[in-house]
Amino acid sequence: MKVIESELNGQVLPLIELENILKPMGYAIGGNWDYDHGSFDYKIDDEGSYVFLRLPFEAVEGELDRDGCVVRLGEPFLLHHKYRTDNEQTDVDIGSLSASVNQFQTPLEKDAEMSDEFVDIGKDYVQKVEQAVLH
Repeated sequence: MKVIESELNGQVLPLIELENILKPMGYAIGGNWDYDHGSFDYKIDDEGSYVFLRLPFEAVEGELDRDGCVVRLGEPFLLHHKYRTDNEQTDVDIGSLSASVNQFQTPLEKDAEMSDEFVDIGKDYVQKVEQAVLH
């Protein structure tokens, strides 16, 4: 995980407004949301691993699944997860189709090393979000 310092941290705004800004930019609400917190995720890379820019938020008024929810943004960060490829076999043969589409497999490395290239890309995306949200 690599934190990216940002003026977004601490900003408070209606969730619907944030959705209307971020979804057209390619962000999706991450699957790890709950009634009081969640994140917007942007997939930067998925070649042999997944690199996401995550924009976390928490509800400060209402709940995420209700109209009128207001959220506070947290500090953006990059996630890098390395997964097994088709060439990396396990002791158990579960079939090539199942192995190639198993989205629930355990990552080889949950918090893999982050290249400078991805950090620079992440910073660029954060600046674009700052411009869209704060200006």
